[in-house]
Amino acid sequence: MRKAALVSFLLFLLSALACLAQNEPKRAPSTAEERKRFLALTRKLEQTPLDKSLYEEKKWAKQWLEEIPDVNVNICAPILFGPDFVMEQNKYTPQLSYQATFGSAAYIIEHPDKVSDTSSQYVAGVESALKAYSALVKGDPIAKSKALDGLLEKQKQGKLADFVRESSKPCDDEQQGM
Repeated sequence: MRKAALVSFLLFLLSALACLAQNEPKRAPSTAEERKRFLALTRKLEQTPLDKSLYEEKKWAKQWLEEIPDVNVNICAPILFGPDFVMEQNKYTPQLSYQATFGSAAYIIEHPDKVSDTSSQYVAGVESALKAYSALVKGDPIAKSKALDGLLEKQKQGKLADFVRESSKPCDDEQQGM
């Protein structure tokens, strides 16, 4: 009987330790050097999103964002770009979605006092993706997207930020458990 109790206690202890380990960050907070590297990559990708020499850096950036505990990006790209963009099945949808995520992360890094301002993060992400989209279209006119051209038009009219703030409300509601 005593042996069974000891085994039960050890199993409970191991379970508790496993739960605690899952809540531990995967690694230490980002370093200034890593943040600088990430920001430089984000800006390069806005200018040359198809640069094959940046592939390894993009892989690093994706992994880095997943692992660091101090830059947490809220993802809302499909809603922000709209259902028309998703339905268009643009071959660059993954790159542009990642660019929106990178742009949001860059905003968080550059504006640490705005970490809870998800609307501004979303605006920065969409603006970053639109820069990359504009560069894509110059190199590959087939990459044109009516949905993204519509967002560029809103940007020219000074209405992009309001549009993004309104479109991102479902993402904010979801994060707040509404």
